[in-house]
Parts: sequence; structure tokens; C-alpha cells
Amino acid sequence: MQIRRTLLSLFVLMGATTVQAADEVVVYSSRIDELIKPVFDAYTAKTGVKVKFITDKEAPLMQRIKAEGSNATADLLLTVDAGNLWQAENMGILQPFDSAVIDANIPSQYRSSTDSWTGLSLRARTIAYSTDRVKPAELSTYEALAGKEWEGRLCLRTAKKVYNQSLTATLIETHGSEKTEEILKGWVNNLSTDVFSDDIAVLQAINAGQCDVGIVNTYYYGRLHKQDPSLAVKLFWPNQADRGVHVNLSGIGLTQHAPHPEAAKALVEWMTGPEAQAIFAGVNQEYPANPSVKPSEEVASWGTFKADTIPVEIAGKRQAEAIKLMDRAGWY
Repeated sequence: MQIRRTLLSLFVLMGATTVQAADEVVVYSSRIDELIKPVFDAYTAKTGVKVKFITDKEAPLMQRIKAEGSNATADLLLTVDAGNLWQAENMGILQPFDSAVIDANIPSQYRSSTDSWTGLSLRARTIAYSTDRVKPAELSTYEALAGKEWEGRLCLRTAKKVYNQSLTATLIETHGSEKTEEILKGWVNNLSTDVFSDDIAVLQAINAGQCDVGIVNTYYYGRLHKQDPSLAVKLFWPNQADRGVHVNLSGIGLTQHAPHPEAAKALVEWMTGPEAQAIFAGVNQEYPANPSVKPSEEVASWGTFKADTIPVEIAGKRQAEAIKLMDRAGWY
């Protein structure tokens, strides 16, 4: 009798542990705490489900998920750039899942064609220019920055960053390798100084007169402009007469061996909805991936633009080709 009672207690305890575990989701995130915690806190307040997250660079996180294998800790991988998400998908560390909710909330060009990940917020990689030395009428396209009129006037971030690799990948998709290499060589020839390690440095260089134009992600401009409203730099939307502005994203995918897949799916679905989209995009000064949600007042003040309709996963599919081409062009 005592043995039966002990076994029954163990089964009850095991059942309670399983229920408790289902009330928790673990996220590995390459986005820093302050950019994601408000979203997760809101979800916990709404549902009671705890969201634990570990932050690190995307490469170590992806390797950690791969190494853990079936002993996985993470339910979800949250990272920036479709190139990184595509790489995670091709490493076999993500699993596809169908969701009518996500399909309704996020346009197909911002999702994996295999349903392995979805975008959560968008950023345009666009042209920034000096309001003191450049008139908007002088600007037109990314390609035009390779022209002789911009010689010694251009600043760029290093080619090692995935954001520039993704932009190059979409240029290859549009123009082919030969034409894209010609464009990149023009950019490199027009550099006013060595490439910078980050977009903030590019914007500061434009403001300081080191160069007149550069290519940056919009949210970096938002952060710097918030710190210094007198910043003598503005954003320009290129290629409005043809394909549109290059847009990339931050996104999320379900890990291959997620311990709590159903709870993780519910979180992702909520993150693509209006409440979470408003929080996520507002905190990050990005554009909501859900087109029914308006951007923050700050982001909206930059104006509207036509976005490139190339599916963002192209950034991953052509990533290796883009890196080789950038190297040939002398963009390091």
C-alpha cells in the first residue's frame, strides 16, 4: 500500500512538473535585453506564461542549439536579418510549422517559404545624407552612388556585417553578378575613408563632414537622432521609380527539438499580432512586420516609401555569392 501511495505521488509530481514546464518558453536571442524584455513581460502579464531568454551573438547561439541537439533548452531562436535566419534553417536547427494566424499577420515576402521562421519587425537599409552638403534632388538610387559625382564622398560599414551582405544579395538577384560587382567597385572607389565597424559611426562621420552620404539601417538613425535632435543628417528613400528600398527584418523560428513547441507557437503567433507588434517595433524604432499596425510617431516622421518586393530569404540564398563578390570588389 505504501509503495502504491509513493508511486502515485511520483506520477502526480511528474504531471505537475510537465504542466509547469508547459507554462514556460525559452528564447535564445541575438537582440539585447532592453529590446525584447518589454514584449516578453507583456506576454507573461497577459497569459501567465513565463518567457526566459538568453542573449548572445547569433553565431554562438546557433552553434549552441546545434550542439544541444535533442537535449535542447531553447524553444525559439530570435535574431536579426533574413540571412541569419536562412542560415539557421539550413543548419537544420529550425522546424517548420503551419499557422493560419502568422500567415494572416505577416506578408509572405517576410516569411520563410518553408514556414521555418517569420519576420517580426522591419528595417530599411537606406541612404543617409548630409543636410548641409547634399540636396535630396541629387540622390536617386543605390546604384547611382557608384557614379563619379560621389567620389570621395561615400561612407560604408564593413562588408563583414550581414546587413551589407543581404543588400548585396538582393542587388545580385536584381542585376546579376557582373553588374553588381561593377556597382560595388564604384562604391569602394568613392569611399572617403576606410569602412566603419557600425552604422552609428557612418552617421556620425556624415554629421562631422567626413563624408556626405552613406548606407545605414533606419533604426540606427532613429537611435542617434533621439540622442541628438540637431543631427544634420536625414534619410533618403532610393529606387522609388523602380524596385524600391531594400528592407530586411528581425525574426524568429521554432527550434528543431523545442521542449515546449505548442507554448512556443502560441508566443510567436501573439508576437505577430497588433499588441506585440506595436511594442516591439516601438521599442526598436523599427517598422511593424504586420502591415495593419502603424509605426511609432518617430518612425512615421521619416516619411513613407515603396519597399523592394524581393522575398527577404533571397538574402540568405545568395549570401555566399554576395560575400565572394564583395571580396572581389575590394569591400572589406
